[in-house]
Amino acid sequence: MGRRRIGQEKFGFVVERGKPSSLDALVKLIDWAPIDGALGMISNAAKGEPAWPPLALFRAMLLSIWYDLSDVKLAEALDDRASFRRFCGFSVSEPTPERTAFVRFRKALVAHGLDKTLFGEITRQLRAKAIRVKTGTLVDATIIASASEDDEEGHWVKHKGRPAVHGFKAHVGADADTALVEEIAVTPANINDGKAGPDALPDNPGEVYADSAYRGSHFSDAVRAKGGTPRVIATGMWGRDEAETLARLDAWNQPIHRIRGRIEKIFGTWKRSYGLRRMRWRGLAKAGVQIRLTAIAYNMKRSLKVIAMAG
Repeated sequence: MGRRRIGQEKFGFVVERGKPSSLDALVKLIDWAPIDGALGMISNAAKGEPAWPPLALFRAMLLSIWYDLSDVKLAEALDDRASFRRFCGFSVSEPTPERTAFVRFRKALVAHGLDKTLFGEITRQLRAKAIRVKTGTLVDATIIASASEDDEEGHWVKHKGRPAVHGFKAHVGADADTALVEEIAVTPANINDGKAGPDALPDNPGEVYADSAYRGSHFSDAVRAKGGTPRVIATGMWGRDEAETLARLDAWNQPIHRIRGRIEKIFGTWKRSYGLRRMRWRGLAKAGVQIRLTAIAYNMKRSLKVIAMAG
């Protein structure tokens, strides 16, 4: 099955360009050739129709996250907004994908496990632009409610003083200075943070800041094996004098609290601005796609700010 060719009406594309958009800066941030190559195996055509270019659909997925759009709203906006068309590579008057094209594309990402490949490549590029010297890593996890409590791959979890949640957990490792997300592991919500934490560690993590859920040798040994130094919140220390012991405990914990708290802003942005309050689709694999696409979208926006501040 052949693929559609898009963006051919160059004259109309330029005439309708209008005011510059932040999307124009975002599209220039990435070398899209490796992304296009990774997506080359995808065929998302409806029966009897040529396929939409997968790179255009991938960029459309990023738009859906930045603007918190459903597939239906995304299709409507792509048909109507010049900046959206330009970001995805469509010219002014040519047709754009309908909702079902995004559904097929997402299924193909799951089938080929491409969310990890895409996250890895884009993160590699952004780190090269934004991170100069690696000093530390923030590690934490956040729970995202499942699309339905009938999702058999999600799980119930309850924290003290909070209502029980059925869903999944994103385990995240982020650069301590730039707050760019570098590694992600996705599990059912009942998986212990410390158990899954090693999967969220990047290589050469530097000092690793984590809360008390990451106490124990399983996580600390994994940090050291990657050349890092664990900085984990302590809940107690030995000492003969209570006041002196509490002072030492506070002196250890306060710097960790101050630094590791930065990761909460990442989770806040994901949930408040990018629609990751709840999973949109069922299953662990699709949860992984939604979380990693959200991380890609977040990293791209964050990188623009980091590069601007450095300049």
